[in-house]
Amino acid sequence: MLTIHAAPLALPVGAAAVADGAVAVDGDRIAAIGPYEEVAAAHPAARVRRWPGLIAPGLRQDRARELLTRCYHPDPREADELGELPLWGEDFERIAVTMDATRRAGSVRRGLQRMLRHGTTHVAGPFGADDPALRTAVARSGLVVQVAPPPVPEREGVPDLDPFAAGGDLARTAGAPLTVGGRADLAVLDVPDEAALYGDGPRPCVATVLAGRLVHRAR
Repeated sequence: MLTIHAAPLALPVGAAAVADGAVAVDGDRIAAIGPYEEVAAAHPAARVRRWPGLIAPGLRQDRARELLTRCYHPDPREADELGELPLWGEDFERIAVTMDATRRAGSVRRGLQRMLRHGTTHVAGPFGADDPALRTAVARSGLVVQVAPPPVPEREGVPDLDPFAAGGDLARTAGAPLTVGGRADLAVLDVPDEAALYGDGPRPCVATVLAGRLVHRAR
């Protein structure tokens, strides 16, 4: 079924912003981008999902390898002991000493799921033959692996699940612009405009669409 994702603002990247914008998705492709009224009139039978904030391209996580191989993502059942945030540095090394393949695979799977909750649809690669289990997990997730441009200066400390934490703007952080006929990878962020995506303020991701599938929806 064709689905229209609508929000107060759509930011395609590489094209003008659209107030009261909409992106129509047919399968894994974008069928239309434009003002909601126009898109809805052209596709009257489409299901409509209305979101707060803005619709942007799915985001790229440039530090994916570190997040998946140098961080431990606790199981919810470990929250009382380990918390909910990725463990990095000495905390990770302490766990890694006794971590078997099953526990590592669970951490990688949870790390990939948490990336989706932050609007990530693309990850910087490559993930080479030296770690086939990791490469397989990334492939199964549906995330697009792409070679990223040279990174902006990174903040010290734990890699952040938020792709904007690296300091790039939307044009640099987007996996690919939203274009008609392009793959339907979307991030919906509950902020009023592009400026609110930057800095230290909150930028909650309320939905992530990966190849046309709604893989994250905030409750």
